[in-house]
Amino acid sequence: MEGRPLTAAPLDPVPETGADTPPLDDTIEPGKRLIRLPADKGLSLGERIANHITRLTWRTPLHALRLKGRFPLKLLGVPLDPIPGDMRAGTAIRAGHFLHRGLRLGLGDLDFSALNVAPAFADYLHSFAWLRDLSASATRADGAPIAEAVVRHWLGVHGETVGEPAWRADNTGWRILFWASHAPLILSSSDLVYRSAVLNHLARAARHLDRVADKTQPGTGQMVAWVGIVAASLLMPGGEPRQVFGEAGLRKVLETSFYADGGNIARSPQAQLDAVMALSMLAQVYEMRRMEVPPFVQEVLARAVPALLGLLHADGGMGSWQGSGATNAAHVEAIVAASGVRTRPLKQARDWGYQRLVANKVVLLADAAPPPIARVTEAGCASTLAFELSDGDERIVVNCGGAALTGATIPADLARGLRTTAAHSTLTISDNNSTAILPNGSLGKGVTEVELDRQETPQGSRLEMSHDGYARRHGLIHRRLLILSPNGRELRGEDMLLPAPRSRRKGDKSFTLRFHLGRNIEASLTADNLGALLRITDGALWQFRTSDGALAIEESLWVDGDGRPHPTEQLVVTGTTPPGGASIGWIFKHVG
Repeated sequence: MEGRPLTAAPLDPVPETGADTPPLDDTIEPGKRLIRLPADKGLSLGERIANHITRLTWRTPLHALRLKGRFPLKLLGVPLDPIPGDMRAGTAIRAGHFLHRGLRLGLGDLDFSALNVAPAFADYLHSFAWLRDLSASATRADGAPIAEAVVRHWLGVHGETVGEPAWRADNTGWRILFWASHAPLILSSSDLVYRSAVLNHLARAARHLDRVADKTQPGTGQMVAWVGIVAASLLMPGGEPRQVFGEAGLRKVLETSFYADGGNIARSPQAQLDAVMALSMLAQVYEMRRMEVPPFVQEVLARAVPALLGLLHADGGMGSWQGSGATNAAHVEAIVAASGVRTRPLKQARDWGYQRLVANKVVLLADAAPPPIARVTEAGCASTLAFELSDGDERIVVNCGGAALTGATIPADLARGLRTTAAHSTLTISDNNSTAILPNGSLGKGVTEVELDRQETPQGSRLEMSHDGYARRHGLIHRRLLILSPNGRELRGEDMLLPAPRSRRKGDKSFTLRFHLGRNIEASLTADNLGALLRITDGALWQFRTSDGALAIEESLWVDGDGRPHPTEQLVVTGTTPPGGASIGWIFKHVG
């Protein structure tokens, strides 16, 4: 399965689909839709019994004999890694230090028994994703001594002792994929004891995933665990029984990890990227064995890729949603190309909860669903009805983003703040989140229903959304209307606070309407304090106007795809609404 190159910034290109890729149907159907928060249910008793029976069937006495050595330990081949590594990070490894999201760790300071780095950095090391970067910058002769030294050290600390995060299910699944794809770097040694230790770990890692995959938290991490099981079954002799077991488990987890429109249940663009990458790497393992990729894997990729493309801005980079950072266009393009799926961006993903409006070079992305259920995410955000707006290569309105990128540059307290409604370009009442973020970090009560009505007319794209997140606490429904003109030079908006049905009058309420601005925008207030000029560095001039409230320019921040915060500004409209509600009209207009 060979990936074909894509253009760097596909807005809405004419779809090119292969014989195995169904045509994309994202017709805008007029009329209101109601999007509800999914029920947060675990496995039923019947599902747990079925899983147990499946495991018993897989762990037969015959299988035990096979694991004890009836088949020789060797790799049946080396699959292609379809995604290029980061040349800069690989060069840094050759120079003597790991580089991840702007953080450094010297190879001489690497101590797997006491790894004192940010969680994401630790995952980068334990998953051995860095082998991809080293491969991008080093020949086998240059890279193998470095890779072998780190693998020896890791095996010495974690090879016989199972613990997290080293043996966490997703890290173990990724490690199987990266060790296989970059086997020439870690298996070039003539030391037979070392080579045996590497192969034995691959077999043990597979057995570990056999036991824990279906107990892992639902979502992309669990999917990666099952991908690791299937990959291991294809990489080592005697894997046919495991392949049957693994493919059955992977099929089931894919059914529960993705909505019908192709979006993942965590509603996270970064999780979507990871899922497409893992499935694309698995496809290469099948290709190495000259075996057909299962149709259910191809079908998920065919749905997941257009959903992912639907959250890209005009510059080809990702929007900042549900904790994700603004991943750059080159990385996204490489992963999409690796999937082999060529398609256009999805205009609307009702189940996943995102809407995409396009006019010339202008792209608007909107969150039109409740946040994800608590148990499938650790960085869920109270972002319902927020939007982002880009003009060509420039972001005009953004969300702060990056809540899932906790590390040295984003401490835990800041990450918590990045999950709040105030960190997104939408409205808050009395400084409250639209969905509660509990002291333990999980999502609490708030938005349960979103009403959506989208229409495409000669006058432009019209998107009307409302949510009930403030109904119980404040007796108000937040409704937002967005109208993007056909030429993209004007975005009209209206935020309405309406009395909730069957709610008691609860007195006047303060509201705050925030528009976080892109990092290259300098804002200045107009003389009447009802507008602002937005100057893009070496670019266009936009204007903002509001019909009501007090407008101010305040400090903000924006997190890039490497998890680094950048100082920015935000437009802040404040006011008070009586129990009967209020309406605030506003406009962003391209003026030069």
